[in-house]
Amino acid sequence: MNILFLFFFFFLFFSSLLQIAFSAHCTTTTSTKTFQKCMTLPTQQTSLAWTFHAHNATLDLCFFGTFISPSGWVGWGINPTSAEMTGTRALIAFPDPNSGQLLLLPYILDPTVKLQKTPLLSIPLDNNLLISSSSTLYGGKMATVHDGATIQIYATLKLVPNKTKIHIVWNRGLYVQGYSPTIHPTTSNDLSSTATIDVKSGGITGTAQHSNIKTLRTIHGTLNAIAWGVLLPIGAVTARYLRHVQSLGPSWFYVHSGIQLTGFFLGTVGFAMGIRLGQLSPGVVYSMHRKLGFTAISLGGLQTLALLFRPKTTNKFRKYWKSYHHFVGYACVVLGVVNVFQGFEVMGEGGSYAKLSYCLCLSTLVGVCIALEVNSWVVFCRKAKEDKLRREGLIGGMASDKASSAGNIHSREFLNLNN
Repeated sequence: MNILFLFFFFFLFFSSLLQIAFSAHCTTTTSTKTFQKCMTLPTQQTSLAWTFHAHNATLDLCFFGTFISPSGWVGWGINPTSAEMTGTRALIAFPDPNSGQLLLLPYILDPTVKLQKTPLLSIPLDNNLLISSSSTLYGGKMATVHDGATIQIYATLKLVPNKTKIHIVWNRGLYVQGYSPTIHPTTSNDLSSTATIDVKSGGITGTAQHSNIKTLRTIHGTLNAIAWGVLLPIGAVTARYLRHVQSLGPSWFYVHSGIQLTGFFLGTVGFAMGIRLGQLSPGVVYSMHRKLGFTAISLGGLQTLALLFRPKTTNKFRKYWKSYHHFVGYACVVLGVVNVFQGFEVMGEGGSYAKLSYCLCLSTLVGVCIALEVNSWVVFCRKAKEDKLRREGLIGGMASDKASSAGNIHSREFLNLNN
């Protein structure tokens, strides 16, 4: 693999993963109202603007969100007790299935919503909480719902006197069945779309922790993609194709071991970060990604320990060790690559430039492997044909005939000179 290509890949990969995601800039001015304060929310390109009236404890607000599907939904709500989905009083906007016009309905997200046993039905909110509500699409009444369409959800709330902190929840989904919004995506960003804000001071709780989790998740994904998705496959390629190059001698083994140990070390650090992410995100579980990660790190540990118990070439158990080493090594590489793609989906980067750059790197590595494999088979077939001819005496016979002919010519020339 070209060193310049690797450098380009790592540069593109890091820049893609470490770039700050685009988020909506908050604004205090809309087409119908002007608010006193605004803030950008930490996920889904959303923001919130509001005016707090302390004399009567009412709150005028506007939530800015975007649709991810023409048949999807966008919702915002307030939870009276904690910053979580269960118990949220939500306002959810979606296109009316009959007229196609934008519709805003109230819902109460009780504990059965997570179980998805029954459709989510619209329920009037508490009269002492919601005073009024409305919604509009960016572009006015004639605008239509489409992927990326911006929506504004307006509400006037009655808060508890002398209590200025509120717990807000927001999200968006792909489909609405009738008048029942279906489950939203379950990436880490979607599952962490909650915050606690102080409407009087404008402070927000949970942003710093979310930023730390996002940074840790980015580093976790970068390290594991490089370790399990790039270095370990390259190490396997060096062992398969360089060991037969006689001019290298035992150097191929040291190159192979160095790459694999480096990859396993980085993968172990990334795995530890994944465990920490699980601790920082209670309730957020990606079972498939987690299982693949534990399996890959276990196989990688077995491969590392195998170096300590590597029999000598004259040992009768050497062939069994080689079979074990090959099977576990290739299984580790396959699981690692699969889990890298699983990680892209978990992070919500399924269509990102980071995934594209990784696919380009992996496809280049696969292309190099195919070329080396074809070359190995050509060399193997040529050598097998020469061995067959040698066993049949054709190569030796042809060499003897040529030597005999050359000897006769030299004899005749010697006799002619003497004569």
